[in-house]
Amino acid sequence: MYSILLFLMISFVSSCTEEPAETPSLPNVILIVSDDQGYADLSCAGQADDVQTPHIDQLAHNGIRFTQAYATSPICSPSRAGIITGCYQQRWGTYWYGGKGIHDSNYKTVAEILKENGYATAYIGKVHYGSNDADTANRNFPLNHGFDDYIGHTSPRKHYLHHQDALESEFQSLKQASGKRGQSLRQQALWQNKSKLDTLAFSTELFGKKACEFIEEHQKEQFFLQLSFNAVHNFTHQLPESYLKENSLEGRADWDPSKEEYYDWYQEGRYPNNSEGRALYLGQLHYLDREIGRVMDHLNELGLSENTIVIYISDNGGSTPIYANNKPLRGSKYLLYEGGIRVPMIMSYPKEYAPGQVNNNLVSAMDILPTLCGALGIDIPEYVDGLDLNPLLKNQEASIQHDTLVWETPYEVAVRAGKWKYRMANDDANATYEMVEVELGEFLYDLEADIGETKNLAALYPEVFEQLKRAHKNWKRKLNTIENK
Repeated sequence: MYSILLFLMISFVSSCTEEPAETPSLPNVILIVSDDQGYADLSCAGQADDVQTPHIDQLAHNGIRFTQAYATSPICSPSRAGIITGCYQQRWGTYWYGGKGIHDSNYKTVAEILKENGYATAYIGKVHYGSNDADTANRNFPLNHGFDDYIGHTSPRKHYLHHQDALESEFQSLKQASGKRGQSLRQQALWQNKSKLDTLAFSTELFGKKACEFIEEHQKEQFFLQLSFNAVHNFTHQLPESYLKENSLEGRADWDPSKEEYYDWYQEGRYPNNSEGRALYLGQLHYLDREIGRVMDHLNELGLSENTIVIYISDNGGSTPIYANNKPLRGSKYLLYEGGIRVPMIMSYPKEYAPGQVNNNLVSAMDILPTLCGALGIDIPEYVDGLDLNPLLKNQEASIQHDTLVWETPYEVAVRAGKWKYRMANDDANATYEMVEVELGEFLYDLEADIGETKNLAALYPEVFEQLKRAHKNWKRKLNTIENK
């Protein structure tokens, strides 16, 4: 009897002194953004037999791949603003290059929201929101919109291999002496917070390495990492010499103002003039995929994979002049055909989202912010234009999708509602310069029957045609009201 009483007393004391069960920790978040990636240019999509992206494929296998995900713009600076704020960037007057970026602090970024909720935050890679990105006092600079740390560049594109101010200065002197006009090679140093990182390195590998270092440093706390590669943006010939040799590629030289006009050189590198164009593009894609694999392997080694939300998206549609493949879609970056705005997008969260799904719902890059808020139990700002996709991702509500999406640039307008798409184009000057094809006029497409946007059905379905035009006008009226507040 005594032994039984003693056992019960020990058990009671032990139960009273046990530590309470740990509260499940909030997930880490990694947002990976590729640059100008073709819709068909991931091998799990099954659209291009010359593409091998095993690490992106594995990410899709572990999560949900969306077949009808859209950027908010066919070019990068407006679309990246839409990604990080969850809003149409036209809310603050950004329609094309050269806008103010995310200057309006009333629209919080993903980083600001997560930082307010205790997350360590870092931005690694390309920043491009507007015309003042490189001003360290401007809100567009990452340290001023929610990021604790930043390594990368603030420009539309960046030389993949050269990151030294002296090289850029030398080039500018050469250009000035030649009297020729043309774009910069952007060989200047990278940013490391507000200091300069003067180095020679392949940017895709450097960004992957720095991402792993950030994860390692913050593995014991919740973190948000935005990893924005400049791959596979022009100029794809800027690959490591070892890769060119291994693949028997001649490559091509950077623009030399002392020898040629800029636009002549520019045209020679673009479709259909570059016989190695597709191979060079695939080289950049190879390194992009490899670095994503490095980051995912590092998460796994640290035991963080299950409790990390990873989102992968291209900033806009593939650039066909640099040999991206948007099959079966028509068009390219710069345009409001499907090829310019429909993008690869994957969301993975093994702890909560059923893996291996392929989803055909109509979703947007604007959904990233509210979906993260929903997953973390954070209130979604009322002004956000995106949707919380968590019920869809958890197989709780299959019908969640956008009823209508709208796009507007200085050259085009488009509206998507269900299977129908309206497109209007009134100017082909930019398309001509960038060497992409566009039909001017007004068009109505049935994307279920005609994903290649070849048949104009405006005359056959006038009511649908007018309905979608009104949707654009109502959207525009609402935006004007917001801008004038």
